[in-house]
Amino acid sequence: MATMTLSGPDLARRRGLRQMRLVALSLLVLAAIVYVVTLHRDGGWGYVNAASEAAMVGALADWFAVTALFRRPLGLPIPHTAIVPTRKDSLAESLEQFVTENFLSEEVVAEKMRTAEVSRRAGEWLAAGNHAERIVEEGARTIGAALPKLGDEDVTAFIRGSLLPRFAQEPLSPIAGHFLQSVVEDGAHHALFDLLVVEAYDWLRDNRETLTEVVGPRAPRWSPRWVDTLVIDRIHKEALTWLAGVRDEPQHPARKAIDRLLGQLADDLQNDPDMMERFEAFKRRMLSHPDMGTSLTAVWDAVRTALIGAINDPEGPLRSRAAQAIKDLGKRLQTDEVLRARVDTRASEAVGYVVRTYGTEIVSVISDTIERWDGQEASARIELHVGRDLQFIRINGTVVGALVGLVIHTLSQLL
Repeated sequence: MATMTLSGPDLARRRGLRQMRLVALSLLVLAAIVYVVTLHRDGGWGYVNAASEAAMVGALADWFAVTALFRRPLGLPIPHTAIVPTRKDSLAESLEQFVTENFLSEEVVAEKMRTAEVSRRAGEWLAAGNHAERIVEEGARTIGAALPKLGDEDVTAFIRGSLLPRFAQEPLSPIAGHFLQSVVEDGAHHALFDLLVVEAYDWLRDNRETLTEVVGPRAPRWSPRWVDTLVIDRIHKEALTWLAGVRDEPQHPARKAIDRLLGQLADDLQNDPDMMERFEAFKRRMLSHPDMGTSLTAVWDAVRTALIGAINDPEGPLRSRAAQAIKDLGKRLQTDEVLRARVDTRASEAVGYVVRTYGTEIVSVISDTIERWDGQEASARIELHVGRDLQFIRINGTVVGALVGLVIHTLSQLL
């Protein structure tokens, strides 16, 4: 066997190979002894002698056949021997082609994925025991180690070099319009509008002097001060009354006007060329502002700090909610047939894409690895894995040879 590093399983295979070789050789030696002992003896011993002679022939023939796969028998340069070391590259290519056509084809892998019920098994595993907690723990450890390594310089370089230029080139007006349309249709903006109205009412109620400072200088010079005060008081009162009405009446005309305004704006952002160009121009001005990259980096730094703190808290709500969400997903994968079918389909498509795109590169590992071996190493490794089973050919050849020899000798005597 060629010199090479053997692992624990390889050492066990080598012991098994040597044992089976010893068994096969012992049968050959036994047949030879029986042949010598029964040679030139009459009667029933003739049958035994013929059987032992044929057993030796079968054993030697099969020894030659098995040995010729991996080396030259007795070192003799016999043609078509040492097949593995001399033709390892072509054998590797044939093996690669066989695996590609019969195992790593898109149809075979996709069908296996569809019938393996991967989603159901995954759901059972996620919902059982503390598997969800383990996933969260490993994920938190990985994210917690990766986030601090993302320095501000790297983030700023990514934002300024890739993110902002990409957003500047990408038309965002239709996206913003579609998003605003969804917000208006769902009424999601009402909560924000309510907050603004309440804050405006409270501010105006508590800042009567500020209103005087803003409106007072605009009064006519000939107007008496007491008249100005009455007018400002009236404006303040009417504004508060209007804001209170908007605040308290869900069907107030102002609310409907805001809905119509936002709806029209959403439509213009998607269909009006002038509005779309104005939005894109505003976007480009904002993204090209010198402080935009610094501001986004500061936001990222704040988010990163908060996220690291939440991740590093084993008893915090982030981890507990993540673990519960994983468990809930596991339960849904067991009970929701629609979700399970969708996940299995997506998994099958993903695996099919990988096989279709990278299958050749994956299988090429076989030929690339074997081509790096020298002939003797390839022969030694392959014999280590299949040689023990091949010794049964020698054993069977000895037994079958003996039986065939016995039959032939019997027919010869009968004839």
